[in-house]
Amino acid sequence: MLFIVADTAGVGILQWGVTISNSDAGVPGLFQGLWALIAAMWLTNRYVFALNFLVLGSLYLTLIFLINRFWIATPIFLVFCTVLGVIEQFKVLSRYEAVLPADFGFLGSDAGNIATFLPAGAGQTIVLVIVSIVVLIALNAFLQHMDARRGRIVTARRISRGASARIVGVLVPALFLGLFIQTVGTVGAWGNSFAAAMGDIPSMWDSVYDAQRNGTLISFARQLNPKVMDEPADYNEATMQAIVKRYEQSAKTINASRKNDMNGSTVVYILSESFSDPTRVPGLSLNEDPMPQIRAIKSSTTSGLMLSSGYGGGTANLEFQALTGLSMANFDASLTSPYQQLVPSLSWTPTINQAWGASRNQIALHPYESSMYSRSTDYKKFGFSHFWTLNEPEVIQYRNRIDQSPYVSDESAYNSALNKIQADSDGHQFVQLVTMQNHMPFNNWYNNNQFVATAASGSKALGKSETMSIETYAKGMSYTDSATQSFLDSLDAMNKPITVMFYGDHLPGVYTTAGAHGDNSIALHETDYFIWSNSASSTHDNKIADSSYSSPNFFMAQMADHMNAKVSPYIAFLTKLHTKIAAMEPPVVNKIQGWTRIPAGQTIYLDSNGNPMNANDFDGATKQLVHDYKLIQYDITAGSHYLQRTDFLSVPSSKTVAQSSPSSNLMTKAASDVQHNTDSTEQLVQTVAAKNGQTSEIGMRMVAASGR
Repeated sequence: MLFIVADTAGVGILQWGVTISNSDAGVPGLFQGLWALIAAMWLTNRYVFALNFLVLGSLYLTLIFLINRFWIATPIFLVFCTVLGVIEQFKVLSRYEAVLPADFGFLGSDAGNIATFLPAGAGQTIVLVIVSIVVLIALNAFLQHMDARRGRIVTARRISRGASARIVGVLVPALFLGLFIQTVGTVGAWGNSFAAAMGDIPSMWDSVYDAQRNGTLISFARQLNPKVMDEPADYNEATMQAIVKRYEQSAKTINASRKNDMNGSTVVYILSESFSDPTRVPGLSLNEDPMPQIRAIKSSTTSGLMLSSGYGGGTANLEFQALTGLSMANFDASLTSPYQQLVPSLSWTPTINQAWGASRNQIALHPYESSMYSRSTDYKKFGFSHFWTLNEPEVIQYRNRIDQSPYVSDESAYNSALNKIQADSDGHQFVQLVTMQNHMPFNNWYNNNQFVATAASGSKALGKSETMSIETYAKGMSYTDSATQSFLDSLDAMNKPITVMFYGDHLPGVYTTAGAHGDNSIALHETDYFIWSNSASSTHDNKIADSSYSSPNFFMAQMADHMNAKVSPYIAFLTKLHTKIAAMEPPVVNKIQGWTRIPAGQTIYLDSNGNPMNANDFDGATKQLVHDYKLIQYDITAGSHYLQRTDFLSVPSSKTVAQSSPSSNLMTKAASDVQHNTDSTEQLVQTVAAKNGQTSEIGMRMVAASGR
């Protein structure tokens, strides 16, 4: 009975750690988190309390048999839970983020800065906890003194029998605990299936919500050992060197006709939350076009439809693919959120923004919580020098909302980005902007909403709640439409080259009627994108071929094509792959992103006309490219990083973009090492310049040093 009480207390303490007290909940703040887990058993038939009780109890039981003193093991166990609970509470209150496995690396590298994360009132909490621990230890010491057996669990008279019982008592729960932690993050493994059967619903976009919903221990455990990828059978250094040589030649061929350098311009990546043309949704009719201006922009520049892996969620996965050029389709189904499960543990994180060199040239903005998807941590690894959000210390400048909407408007987000672009005097900068205005849920926020949603002729009638959500979303889209045009107009007036990569991450999860039909799966995973350059850019009127369909992993290759910019061997590879496969994503379904990847079904491949492709029908060249992609992605994310020691990711540049950090993995190269197709006059000029100590060209490897 005391074991059950102590184990329940341990679960409760950990849940208190991730609970933000609500005085209106009717339950004291200390017990709100625990009560929510317990109540879920009869309210939603989710037995995650029992799951956390069992897993934490395995640790407790192992400790009891190892020490063989109940009154000693119990305070150790409860003190352990209390310390973790306090750390969780401090991190949640100061950064709205649960403790993640990657945080343990912080103890070794930045332990001296831990005090900076302590919230107001932390001192009082620490004193209270210390007093409680002293009282707990004293109480258990007293109970041990009163207990005639002194808390012994195993009391066999024969030493061999007692030792055997203790060994079994230690091994059985320890093995269960170890095997569960090893497999809970792997789709199809017994630990993952067992957790799902108990009601675990991964909610990876928000670590605090995930811990509140599924239990602090389970939320933490699922991120300890996710399976990244299967190692390709032919993966070795020789294979990777062959890949480097193959696509170095491809880069030479492409660069022979390219005139510009990618980082010679300002580039703005805009992830527009839930942006997608609602008039394309099957069975839906709107009384007015919500995006006429963006439709006109798309018709005049490089544009098309983007195949998305998400529906109603999964924003960071699309963002990850756009920044890295890697594809979710190559990852194991267990890796559902690279931002949380992969990036924190990587020592090498190559992203497109790093081609702009010094971190001061790489900035990011997001008018919401900085901790969402662990962006505040990951962006530092990617090389961004600043990340402006709603949180201290870097608060985004404009934060206006429209009518009753709870989210910062796109107009404000654009104005904040515009302010940073105008302030840049160098004329080359990478800006990452993630908007928030059109985030779910949609609840009749806007005044004077003229949009009316109805079922298309011959289609099933829409539900009342669905109709309201769609109409609210359509009004938000119209605000985005106007704000985007105004933003581009402002950029067009600037006397420096600027290119914008604009894309919607996924459709909003409001199309219940259309989503009920499997035939609509592809249509409900296609968003809008365009690549636009201002009048100061030499490629202002450019419109590249084969842009009708894409996926975010191909964006950097398409952007280089649109900008007529020279490419690295890596971008040359993506360029070649895109000529064979227009878009690719893992299997998808028309339901709100639940962060449990679909283990069944094949990867979705689309051709240049948007038609599904069967991987079994690929020609030899396409199969080779797909296999090379897996080798490249494995080396970067789970392998030996052979490519890191090559120029595979080196982007040609005429700008001096040396990293500010001396520990950065950065390679600079002279012009003759990178550009092999200039005429003799250009080579002579470059040689003279080099002899005079001038930088003529730098091959910038897209590498961020670990811990930047």
